[in-house]
Formats: sequence, C-alpha cells, structure tokens
Amino acid sequence: MSFLFVIRGSDQGCRFEIRETVVSIGREMNNIFQLHDPEVSRKHAEIRKDNRQDIIYDLKSSNGLFVNGKRVQSTLLHSGDQIQIGRTLLLYTKTDSEEEGSSQGAVNVQIDSDAMDPAAAIIASVPKDEGTWLFESISEGLSEARQSPWLRKAKGHLKMMYHTALVVSQTLDTDRLLHRIIDLIFDWVHIDRACILLFENESKNLVPQVFRTRDTAESQSPMRISQTILDYVLNTEEGILTNDASLDDRWDPGASILADSIRDVICVPMQGRYGTIGVIYLDSFGTGESQEPDDPEKEQSRRFNRDHLKLMGAIAHQAALAVEDTRYYRGMLQAERLAAVGQTVAVLSHDIKNILQGITGGSFLIEKGLDEHNEELISQGWRIVQKNQGLISDMVLDMLALSKEREPAFSFGDINQIINDAVELMQGRVQPLEISLSWTPDDSIPAFCFDSKQMARAITNVLTNAIDAVAEQEEGKIEITSKLNEAFGRVEITIDDSGAGIPNEQKDQLFRPFQTTKKEQGTGLGLAVTQKILQEHNGNVRLTNSPLGGARFVLEIPLLISEGEAA
Repeated sequence: MSFLFVIRGSDQGCRFEIRETVVSIGREMNNIFQLHDPEVSRKHAEIRKDNRQDIIYDLKSSNGLFVNGKRVQSTLLHSGDQIQIGRTLLLYTKTDSEEEGSSQGAVNVQIDSDAMDPAAAIIASVPKDEGTWLFESISEGLSEARQSPWLRKAKGHLKMMYHTALVVSQTLDTDRLLHRIIDLIFDWVHIDRACILLFENESKNLVPQVFRTRDTAESQSPMRISQTILDYVLNTEEGILTNDASLDDRWDPGASILADSIRDVICVPMQGRYGTIGVIYLDSFGTGESQEPDDPEKEQSRRFNRDHLKLMGAIAHQAALAVEDTRYYRGMLQAERLAAVGQTVAVLSHDIKNILQGITGGSFLIEKGLDEHNEELISQGWRIVQKNQGLISDMVLDMLALSKEREPAFSFGDINQIINDAVELMQGRVQPLEISLSWTPDDSIPAFCFDSKQMARAITNVLTNAIDAVAEQEEGKIEITSKLNEAFGRVEITIDDSGAGIPNEQKDQLFRPFQTTKKEQGTGLGLAVTQKILQEHNGNVRLTNSPLGGARFVLEIPLLISEGEAA
C-alpha cells in the first residue's frame, strides 16, 4: 500500500492512498488527485503501477516534475521520496512488505519468564531526570585544574546541544518551541538581538516569528534585518559570521546593517529534511561575551567566532527538524479530522437518504388515503412516518451523545426497574418476530447512584442490537440478567442472544463510531454511545461469546451508594 502526503503547499495535510493502476495529478477537478496550486499544470503528472511498483511520469508540465530535488521525466518511486510539483511538496511512502530492502525475515527472539530477583541482579540504575550524567561524569573524571580551555568550551557546547535536544523533544507547539530556542541562545551567548524567521506556506516570503532583545527598552523599536545577508544565506545555504560589518565589502554601504552600527552578526539557515524552512539571525552592537557556566573566563569580552557559528548552525538544524515534525504532526491530525468528517458525512448522508425515502413513502400513502377517504391507508402511512421519525431522532441523539462531553446526572434509582422498562418497551418488537425474551433480575441489588436516562439508553441500544441479531431466526432467544458483584463493588447487566455472534476480527472495532455488522440496517453509533455512557459512569462494557451461541454484552456499573461517591 502506498500513499502521497502533502507536507508543504495549499493542500498541506492532505493524504492520498494510491489504489488505481494509473493516478493522475494536476489542477483540474477530473484528476484523481487534485492539487489547488496555481503553479501546478492542469494535467501535471501520473503515477502508474508496474509489477507492484509505482513509477511517476511528467505529463509535459509547465514547471516540471522534481523528485528529491532533481528534475525528472519519469522515475521509480521509493518510500521516503520527496516529489515537488509547482509549490507543492509531497512525501511518497510505501508500507508494502515487498518494498526493496524492507524484507528482513522473522525476528527469532523469545521472551521467557524467570525467577530471577531484579533487586539482586541490578547493580546500578539511572533515574529518568538525571539525563545530564554524561556531563557530570566528565566533571568528575577531570579536575578543573586539568581541564583545558578547549575541553571546557566543548563541554559547554555539548551541554547546550543537550538542552536544545530536550527542548525540541518536549513540545509540539511551534511558537513555544521557537521562544524556548531563543531563550537558550540568550542564556549561552551574549547577544543584543535575535530573531527567527520562517517561510510562509503559501509563499516564499520570510516572516518573523520570534524576536527578542537583551535591553527591554530596545524591544519597543523595530529590528531592521539586512536583506542582503538573508539573500546571501538563503542562496548559498551557508551560515555567515561577520565581526565588523563596516569593513565587509559584501554588504551594501547603505544597508540597514551599517545604518544601525551593527558590528557582530550571525545568520544561519534552518535546514530540515525537505529544504530550508527559515533562518536564525543574531546580532550585537559591541562584543559577544561567553555565558557558559563552566568557563572561568566568562567575564572577559569576546567577539563572535567560528565556534559560535557552528553551534548556531547545529541549533538551527535541530530547530528545523522539530518545526517540520510539528507541521507534519498537525498535518496528520488535519488529515485524520478530514477523513473522519468525510466518513461521517458519507454514512449520515446514506442513512438520512434511506429515512427520507421511508418518510416519502409514508407521506404518499397518507396522501392517497386522504384522496380516497381510506383510513386504513392513512393509518398505514402514518405508522411508516412515525417509524422513520423515530429513526432520525435516535440518530440525532446518538450524534449528540458522541460529540458532547457531559457529566452524568447522578441520582438514586432502581436499576432493575430501568431494565424492566426497556424490556417492556421492546415487547412490541419481539412479539411479531416470535422472539423469546426473558428477564431475570437480582433482587439483592440496592438503590444506587447513576444517570437513569443515559443508562436506559445504553441498555436499550444493546437490547436493540440483540433483537436485530436474532430477528431472522425461527426460534430466536434473548436473555437478560442483572447481578450484584459485591467483590468488585459493581452491578453487572448481561444480555445474551442466540444470533450468529461477532467474528473475532470485528470485536476490537465494534465499539468505534460507524462500525456495524447490520449492513444497511444500522448506523454504527449505538455501541459507541453505550460505551461512552458506561465510561462516563467509570464503568465498562465487555463483549464475549454467549452460551446461547451468539454474543454476550456485559454492562458493568460501579455501585455508588452515596452522593459523595458519585461526585
């Protein structure tokens, strides 16, 4: 199975599964994969399957087809390839086990239980919050007198890279990430101003994201950044360092860098996996001063040097990877949301269409009965309309129950009475079908706290499923029992049916929204709503095989005998 994932461009976050033998990509609506990018041709490219491999072809497009940065007319795609079409960057992934290099055979590893005492076997351990052990061991191994300036500087830079790695691994919010990167830079290098600029998704313009000055008074005035420096860094994809801009003939004498009397500048590109996403720009009006805590010469004035440049380049690369991961994560979430919305709309549209057809049919009978003064037709049509009104009402209530977070309205009640009411409600359905419905209550269950309205809905949902499961059997059976489980402090409601049961491969997915075994008859919301209601009560619903041959659903409700416990 292979996919295309848009990681940059107007359709960022869109995910497309390559199923057809030929997949067309372009701007027109009749393409299998449409891209809303003005620089994409109407028919830009095609992916064709050849012996379970995907080959991409350029269809004489205006702006060309690029794979991994190289312009191609056609090429075989491998998992991880980056496809550039116009301004849109796509990631090609393949999960097929036959992908070249992915087949490694079975892993011959077995985990055995043993009687070894871990306390006696373990000789040392490192707590999770002591990740700086490397630096502590360096300090312990070498006394301050024996540490050379180079070693102290290397240890300081290593420590900063460690803290940078921690920062980028602990947040998925781009804005917070960039602010923490700026804070780290100010802690370790004496600078006057710093700014991080990122490219906009829709254009190639650099947009300032984070700006900070050491002097709070200076933060009120705008920071002017040399366009000449930015262009030089982006064109060469190299970081630059200048210690005296007025003597550097690369910069325009009238540029802002000279007008602001800036002496020291570091500007490095933020290069990630898929290209340059922005720059980090630092400058100083005077001298750079080392702030590394282990450096005894930290009070001495020092200019920016190549070590600072290399350090900033490494930090910029780490930050770029983190920003890309954050964008990829957001894109995946957006793709999942869009997929869920699409699935919801498709299912609801289908079900609502069927209900509307039923209402239309009932309305036709009512209208015909009125014309002919036939009360039997009017009554028949009205029953059909009522039935479909009930279906759409149940669907709306299920959707609200799934989408809305709510606290149960706890009150003391008799759970046996709730079950009894549900059984009586269903008698009208089971009698015409000649289904045997038996109900055995446990009279030892005391009154306890639960949401009676929601619990009645959960029981009715499971009971309705049981009736549907045995509806076509000649001698269908449904058995309901309640039981007080004092050992676990809960009440258990068991509903057994003699239906066909639930296949093992479907059991794990049965409680997901829109998963149903009823085909055209169900929406797949009932069991999802039931599970949500039980979870809101801090309970659970279990599915096992029934002694009657079908499915057994067990609803477990905590026995809360006081309002304090319920709260």
